[in-house]
Amino acid sequence: MTWETIAKTDAERAFAALTDPDAGRAAFDWDQAAEMLDGLPGGGLNIAYEALDRHVAHGNGDRLALRWFGKDGDARDFTYADLARATARFANVLRHNGLQAGDRLYSLMGRKPELYIAALGTLKAGLVFSPLFSAFGPEPIRTRMEIGEANAVVTTESIYRRKIAKWRDEIPSLKTVFLVDVDDAPEGCVALGPALAAASEEFEVAATQPEDMALIHFTSGTTGRPKGAVHVHQAVYAHVATGRFALNLRPGAIYWCTADPGWVTGTSYGIISPLVNGATMLVDEAEFDLDRWYGMLEREKVEIWYTAPTAIRMMMRAGAEAAAPYDFSNLQFLASVGEPLNPEGVVWGKEVFGHPFHDNWWQTETGGIMIANLAAMDIKPGSMGKPLPGIEAGVVDSGSDPLRECATGEIGELALRPGWPSMMRTYLHEQARYDKTFRDGWYLSGDLAMKDEDGYFWFVGRADDLIKSSGHLIGPFEVESALIEHEAVAEAGVIGLPDETAGEVVKAYVSLNPGYEPSEELERDIRGHARKKLGPAVAPREVVFRNTLPKTRSGKIMRRLLKARELGLPEGDISTLETDES
Repeated sequence: MTWETIAKTDAERAFAALTDPDAGRAAFDWDQAAEMLDGLPGGGLNIAYEALDRHVAHGNGDRLALRWFGKDGDARDFTYADLARATARFANVLRHNGLQAGDRLYSLMGRKPELYIAALGTLKAGLVFSPLFSAFGPEPIRTRMEIGEANAVVTTESIYRRKIAKWRDEIPSLKTVFLVDVDDAPEGCVALGPALAAASEEFEVAATQPEDMALIHFTSGTTGRPKGAVHVHQAVYAHVATGRFALNLRPGAIYWCTADPGWVTGTSYGIISPLVNGATMLVDEAEFDLDRWYGMLEREKVEIWYTAPTAIRMMMRAGAEAAAPYDFSNLQFLASVGEPLNPEGVVWGKEVFGHPFHDNWWQTETGGIMIANLAAMDIKPGSMGKPLPGIEAGVVDSGSDPLRECATGEIGELALRPGWPSMMRTYLHEQARYDKTFRDGWYLSGDLAMKDEDGYFWFVGRADDLIKSSGHLIGPFEVESALIEHEAVAEAGVIGLPDETAGEVVKAYVSLNPGYEPSEELERDIRGHARKKLGPAVAPREVVFRNTLPKTRSGKIMRRLLKARELGLPEGDISTLETDES
């Protein structure tokens, strides 16, 4: 089956029905996602084969797969055939160094081409890939390698010496360290460049099966050690389908996902989904820079752009005038991920880029997008959207036994019916913790939401973030969205604090836009603005100014950390925390 003929299949007819999203949901089942893929020629299923070798086998090896931009201005292009050969070399290097199917390889580096080659080469060899964020300190790295029983890591010499070398020998499972930026590796390490150059470009893709472990993604809990969520090769069914549904990915589309592969978004939608859908993906090694990003959108004629609310707010903070000199006429679809996108961000996208940002919702545990604002849907700014085809979502009263589905407009826990292909299969070594997330035929997400009369879902907050004040249930996201509508406010984080009379009262922390300075007058003005928008029962009683707010490196404001610091409670796992000045 080729992309040129796929329009003739039942699967493509169901996808085309997404011009009427409700009809598309009714027409779809996951067997149709399987029809979008080939499977291994000898039987089985392998993510890397579907991402690369399949396209080469169908005569599309010359299509541009990856265009990479270095921090210093250098650039490299890789076709699908280039990546197929490079990943075959990497797979051979793994085998030559004694690594076998089922072993676990970790990546720990910035957005370098070798990271993308390692990810797909690992899967091609039948090993398990686990990405880590390169800015992690030594202890978070070690903890995750211990939990996942790492057998190999691919990294840079600097990261190895600073963050791994001292304790490497204390992890018995860690056999091999590959260094991407040396020609002569220190003792006990392998210089990856020379090893790749000496390796063969021929490699028979490992005959993995749909339920074989493929990926381990770590997610931080509010307390305790990070959780290792296990995903299998069958997750590629969701990667191909959700990329088409939620992001409009298609062969040849120029696509830019700004997420780092150290996080699940940067792997699922920064590597796998664009490649299995035949797109051309852009990768920028550098961190956020306003003019660099705007220049990238214009110069590379980006058509599909997937980014984070944190970045959107930084662009908003710079003002529409900063975007005015640039041409964004090639943009066709904008989407947001990482945390809920405030309504004003959706509207701002339309004003500045000509298209609104389409928010969507998913988790490390779901492995792929579950709820989204599709291109053919009317957007309700601030809403997650509706469940994708193949996904049954609901809002349940998790305090009832058995679970009760909530009425329209009632706040409850967002839940999904299990069975989608990218659903995590377990938490490593924590089966009881995993089992607690399933109850009465639902996966319980831990997020609070409500569903409106049109079937749109609205994020309220994490279950442990909900504020109960004088009989009112207050979702922090609603308050934060109102606060950043004030012209002075760049970002906001809201928590509930104990109060003898009300039970809890709302307290807000805000960072300010350029040109504004903290003052009692400004604090009163912001509180007054919130009271007008939300009413006195919901508006914050106090607004505190901060230079920055504590966020994870993927951009989520850590409300629980604000609350822990306020009340002198244990901070829990803060390994994903950015440096903050709060």
